[in-house]
Amino acid sequence: MNKAHLQFCSSAEWADAVRKWIIPGALNGVDLGDHVLEVGPGPGRTTEILKDMAPRLTAVEIDRDLAHALGARLGGNRSNVTVVQGDGTRLPFPDGVFASAVSFTMLHHVPTVELQDMLLAEVRRVLRPGAVFAGVDSRDSEDFRKLHVDDICMPLSPDTIVERLERAGFRNPQLDPNEYVIQFRAVR
Repeated sequence: MNKAHLQFCSSAEWADAVRKWIIPGALNGVDLGDHVLEVGPGPGRTTEILKDMAPRLTAVEIDRDLAHALGARLGGNRSNVTVVQGDGTRLPFPDGVFASAVSFTMLHHVPTVELQDMLLAEVRRVLRPGAVFAGVDSRDSEDFRKLHVDDICMPLSPDTIVERLERAGFRNPQLDPNEYVIQFRAVR
């Protein structure tokens, strides 16, 4: 993430949006089960909320510094949060270990459609049968692109995400786009 984007994603304003709209919109009616995988927590504003929604939460963050900071802040022996520094296209977990998986406004940071598809397939692999993968990502726009100057920005297309989830092996994909975000969910 570029500096401005990281500052925004660490801000109280973003935390408020995550609490009021992002997580409730993406997870309405979703049973997270006993062990949730969060892919790409970044600075962890979503993780702060998710930790109170399930008995166990494992967050996988590719950026070493962000993973370390989040683990120091929310992890530890008495926490239900485990932070792993790792790549979502090569998740370091066995097949079928998670009861659900979530991704909040991070898939556009995966640099190619091919790598995004690898990430989708990896998430499916580590989910238990019947588990839900739910998420949200921002819609492409001029303002969205301005926030990503000198940053990776490969927005999802609402026209292809359902097909891409199916190709990754998910079933019953659902899409709920609005003018700001694309909310999606699918079943392993």
